[in-house]
Amino acid sequence: MVDVGHILDGRYRLLRVIGSGGMGTVYEALQLSLDRRVAVKVLRHELGGQGDARARFEREAQIVAKIANDHIAQVYDVAFTDWGDLYMVMELLSGADLRQELALRGALPLGEAVRYIRQACSGIGMAHR
Repeated sequence: MVDVGHILDGRYRLLRVIGSGGMGTVYEALQLSLDRRVAVKVLRHELGGQGDARARFEREAQIVAKIANDHIAQVYDVAFTDWGDLYMVMELLSGADLRQELALRGALPLGEAVRYIRQACSGIGMAHR
């Protein structure tokens, strides 16, 4: 139901698909009121009616919104589309993910790999606190 170019709630113009997975699709979007690029994660339509999936999605947004950590993307908003699908608006991050880096470069130098692990652990540790 959501396509590139669509404007969610008159506020977010979807620009391109960043990725998709079991829970939904993530788009790069333009927040029209602030002229700012954001990421918008839309829960898959077929999961929207399932209480467990919807509750997990909302809980994820609420928990992540409370975390202040350089290694976790900020959550700005969570809302429903006009047709009832749940979506979350997040900080748009740039760069490559680890899978892309490994495919491009192969094994990382030990110090760099340790630095990435420490960053991930910092974010996970903050989430558990």
